[in-house]
Amino acid sequence: MGESEKRVTPDDRLTGLEKRVNDLQMLIDVSAIISSTLDLNELTALVMEKAKHVMRADACSILLFNHKTGRLEFDVAMGSDARDGEILKRHVTLGLGEGIAGWVAENCEPVLVEHAARDDRFFSRADDLTGFTTKSLIAVPLLGRGGLLGVAEILNPRERDSFSGHDLELFQALCRQVAVAMENALYHKDALERQRLRQELELAATIQRSFLPDTPVKVFGQIRLSGFTLPARHVGGDLYDFVEPLPGMAGIFIGDVSGKGVSAALFMAKVMSDFRYQAHGTADPGLVLRRLNQQLSDTPRGMFLTAIYAIADQRSGAVALAVAGHPPFLHITPAGVTVVNPDAGPPAGIMDTDFPVTDLILSPGDRLIMMTDGAFDAKDGGGKRLCFDDIVSFAVRNGREDRLTDLIAGFVTDFTGAADRADDLTIVEMRYGI
Repeated sequence: MGESEKRVTPDDRLTGLEKRVNDLQMLIDVSAIISSTLDLNELTALVMEKAKHVMRADACSILLFNHKTGRLEFDVAMGSDARDGEILKRHVTLGLGEGIAGWVAENCEPVLVEHAARDDRFFSRADDLTGFTTKSLIAVPLLGRGGLLGVAEILNPRERDSFSGHDLELFQALCRQVAVAMENALYHKDALERQRLRQELELAATIQRSFLPDTPVKVFGQIRLSGFTLPARHVGGDLYDFVEPLPGMAGIFIGDVSGKGVSAALFMAKVMSDFRYQAHGTADPGLVLRRLNQQLSDTPRGMFLTAIYAIADQRSGAVALAVAGHPPFLHITPAGVTVVNPDAGPPAGIMDTDFPVTDLILSPGDRLIMMTDGAFDAKDGGGKRLCFDDIVSFAVRNGREDRLTDLIAGFVTDFTGAADRADDLTIVEMRYGI
């Protein structure tokens, strides 16, 4: 052996063996970390801290691939200064093919870069923002069953000028474990989110049901009131109510609050409580809506109500009604179907205003049918929308049917088929001369 050749001493062999043992122990420790948590943030932070320590590196990072934006975003960034990580998370994202990490993400191949500054792919902005100097790095794609999850990087070995091929193999082995764990954590997170949404929707539906009338039909003298709601998958804030504001009067109220889920259901509960309080003792629907509007003025920004409140004389069939930004309704008579689009105020909860009153006279057998926009905003599986004119045409063809409201509901649900309805469907009817 020539003098220029380096001798491998027993101490060298022992040092190499110790490193291999430490590397194996790191993979075992990482496996234990992965088994201990399904929290993605905790998982990635613990694993990368372990890798940084065992591989004696100055810094490490994980960039997650955002499938919505098509960019890599820093999730973990560890160096000597904790503030650097926050700077990178706030100010740096990479597109596919941008920088070394972007190249790895685009090509789904690992790289070992001995001299970063000499590499044409190197993205210097991260160093410019933090004052860190990247010398050597390893970047490995994190791949799951569904494709790219992100890219992991480890930077600047402390005791050498650059990383080695063995370091690359070790970091790849670690990243394979991390990718599997990330996928499991993301699946668990999605499952928890689905469970949370399901519980929220169940709560919203319970709140909604608790404020609807106990019975779908109510008779006051010669006035028969009926109604029903078909909740959408994402429960909205449809509502209706039957009241007797004064002896000899019958009132029907239909409304649709903005929003979905629990927030809409809670707003709907407030509307119903306020309406029942304001409706008592007056036969002026415009006054009731004005007072209700004032009550709702302190609601969260963006929450509002569209509504119709109609009051009928139980003996004569005379009707007074007021509208707050709600769609037109149908007046069904033996002669046919009339679309009624009365003077209306804006949706309640937006601005202080009056609500004009419209008077109608119902003859025996006449019906008023009112509905929320879930009826004519419905879409089929191909995205085609059912419009108000479609509902009117259907009512004209079936106006003599006794259970017209049920038929309209069936018409809407047949149109949507298996497609999810985006909004609740609520229909109410006021009939004179039962």
